[in-house]
Amino acid sequence: MTSVAEQLATYGPRALADAAAPPMGVQEARAWCRRLATGHYENFSVLSSLVPERLRDDFAAVYAFCRWADDLGDEAGTPAERTELLAWWRGELQACFAGAPRHPVFVALAPTIRAHALPITPFDDLIRAFEQDQVKTRYATWDELVDYCTRSADPVGRLVLGLFGLATPERCALSDRTCTALQIVNHLQDVRRDLLERDRIYLPAEATAGIPDFELRLRRTAEQGFGCDHAFLAEYRAALKPLVHRTWDLFDEGAALLPTLTPESRPVVRLFADGGQAVLRRIEEWNYETCVHRPRLGKATKLALVLRAWWGARWAR
Repeated sequence: MTSVAEQLATYGPRALADAAAPPMGVQEARAWCRRLATGHYENFSVLSSLVPERLRDDFAAVYAFCRWADDLGDEAGTPAERTELLAWWRGELQACFAGAPRHPVFVALAPTIRAHALPITPFDDLIRAFEQDQVKTRYATWDELVDYCTRSADPVGRLVLGLFGLATPERCALSDRTCTALQIVNHLQDVRRDLLERDRIYLPAEATAGIPDFELRLRRTAEQGFGCDHAFLAEYRAALKPLVHRTWDLFDEGAALLPTLTPESRPVVRLFADGGQAVLRRIEEWNYETCVHRPRLGKATKLALVLRAWWGARWAR
């Protein structure tokens, strides 16, 4: 997979401004998005075998939008440069909804938007979340973090429901709980990487307020890969456990979504929820020490979860 800088050189604002026409047709762009969707590590591939073939190009196009926005917000230079690129990405989104897509992601996304009557709001909310990352790198409370998730995670679930034609207000509210849980799992999983690579701490300060010199000691621990002193890991575990428990509560609240779904959509949604819960269990199994390592799911675990989601849907039918 090419780097963000290489992608921008080919499909960034300057390249598109100099081009007389979009660089790809619809079919080429949709194939390009499929390759993008299968070329990144995720806890679960967005194009698992559970996604109906008729929707695979749509899922890939939505994923490609999210992937590009995420990369622009995380990998594209300084915070000021990222903010500028995210503003450009919003302009490309607006051009797509106006019927004039230029970037390959939006060339692929345009027929998906039309076919499923997707609104612009969830796409724009995701961009707003990545813009927030450029100016806000610490969170004071759990409620602040959950509010961030309403833009960084919940829109994805609403788009998935939209692709299946199931985006009712009641389902979206339940989906929001699951998506917020999934996002927080990701933050708990990536504490070390977020700090060292992006200087971000998503753990609410209220959870770590009792740990002396928390950020200094967290950074030292993350850099060296083991506890910076004899007390830190125990203090860190004690702070993380309540956050894990609150995340389990969110999963429990969102579980009522599954029985309302169709047999076609249920295994797709269940796989993401089950995958997030499996990572949360892995965090518990690794004694909550995400400041020194990143818990991940192995191939066998992923396969077992895919089979369980598939069998659950088959049994329900």
